Amino acid sequence: MGQYIARRLLLAIPVLFLVSVLIFGGVRFIPGDVCGIVLGGPESMTPERCAQVDRDLGLDKPIVEQYATWMGNILTGDFGRSMVNRRPVLEEIQNRLGATLELTLLSSLFAVFLAIPIGVFSALKQDKPPDVALRILTVGWLAMPSFWVGSMLITLPAKWWGYAPPTPYVQFWDDPLTNLQQMYLPAIALGLALSAVLARVTRSAMLEVLRQDYVRTARAKGLTERVVLSRHALKNAMLPVITIFGLQLGFLLGGTVVLESLFALPGMGTLLLSAVLTKDFPEIQGLVLFFALAIILINLAVDVSYVLFDPRVRYT
Repeated sequence: MGQYIARRLLLAIPVLFLVSVLIFGGVRFIPGDVCGIVLGGPESMTPERCAQVDRDLGLDKPIVEQYATWMGNILTGDFGRSMVNRRPVLEEIQNRLGATLELTLLSSLFAVFLAIPIGVFSALKQDKPPDVALRILTVGWLAMPSFWVGSMLITLPAKWWGYAPPTPYVQFWDDPLTNLQQMYLPAIALGLALSAVLARVTRSAMLEVLRQDYVRTARAKGLTERVVLSRHALKNAMLPVITIFGLQLGFLLGGTVVLESLFALPGMGTLLLSAVLTKDFPEIQGLVLFFALAIILINLAVDVSYVLFDPRVRYT
């Protein structure tokens, strides 16, 4: 196991290198004048001051040298400083990380606890009216974008019942109840589409497992249906569900960009959107690289978790 994890981490190095090159090159194509961003407007821009800004940011050097300097600083834990507020990018990430992690965790839990019972029940009622209704329902969830669901969750309760989540944002450890009142609506909006995907995968995997000989044998031995489902069927059906869940978590992280802005949550998604709007190159580079590293680690954790659900899986 240890050797497998080490190999996967080594393979992550060229992936991160490629991502870093794409990020560094991509932000250079974002329209906007760095000098104007730093100095605050065209009225402050003079050739001398713009030349000084280029020297301070290292933009007067060749592009390859700029990239080498940036990567060297990244390896030492220095993600640079924001061009807008001059605060360290890594410090900004640390301040915003908690809200994004909480939103991702809550939406994942919502998706899993909703999807697996729906998928199992749908498989047990294959082609019967409950199964057809649930399949139509999950397709409908897939068709609804998370930002639209979030907008409806804000608008309809406010219009019908005069309800709105409490503001401003409160951290969980300061006031857990208020924090959860602020987080449950964006978690539902973000996790609904994921729950639809997981429910459909769970249904397909359960239908496949329920046809296996060992399930028929377990039933023939007189085991109750609950034991057959929990010990023999569901556990073996989880591998494809875990795989899809790991792949979808990347999209879930991407969805935080819109949902955090919609619900005014001070997370990394809001920070990234603000950085793009203000063309803050160091923040964009640091945040996207951080998201890429998070997705790589999530995929590694998903691969390792296979052992928990299937003892036949071995990593060498």
